[in-house]
Amino acid sequence: MAGPLTIHERLEIPAADLSVSYVRAGGPGGQHVNTSDTAVRLRFALDANTTLHPTVKARIKAAHPSLVTQDGELLIQADRHRSQTMNLDDACSRLVDIVRNHLVPPKPRRPTRPTKGSQQRRLAAKTRRGAIKQHRGKVGRDD
Repeated sequence: MAGPLTIHERLEIPAADLSVSYVRAGGPGGQHVNTSDTAVRLRFALDANTTLHPTVKARIKAAHPSLVTQDGELLIQADRHRSQTMNLDDACSRLVDIVRNHLVPPKPRRPTRPTKGSQQRRLAAKTRRGAIKQHRGKVGRDD
């Protein structure tokens, strides 16, 4: 990571808040599988970051609790590709997507009420069903 990570034109994550480490990727490989570190671990110091609003940080933590460590770092591991640079680009784009998705607060849910017609239909159906069950009974013997 050479410079800051751009989220959009007015927001950047400073390079000081990001750290990258390379680890061995699992899965099948070739002759040099045991010597190449192609998987990327991108750590974003979420708690220490000063560019994001605290509510955005809280939304990210709530939405991705399995990605946030005890130290308040967002940990993204990318090992989809066989190339280190492609995995680094993948990890950075995933971090950008996570932050972008939580910049705007979700719309509050407004509870809906059933219409008067649907309430009447529901009660009429219950009355009909109850009448059907009411007419059931034991079959008597005609002696």
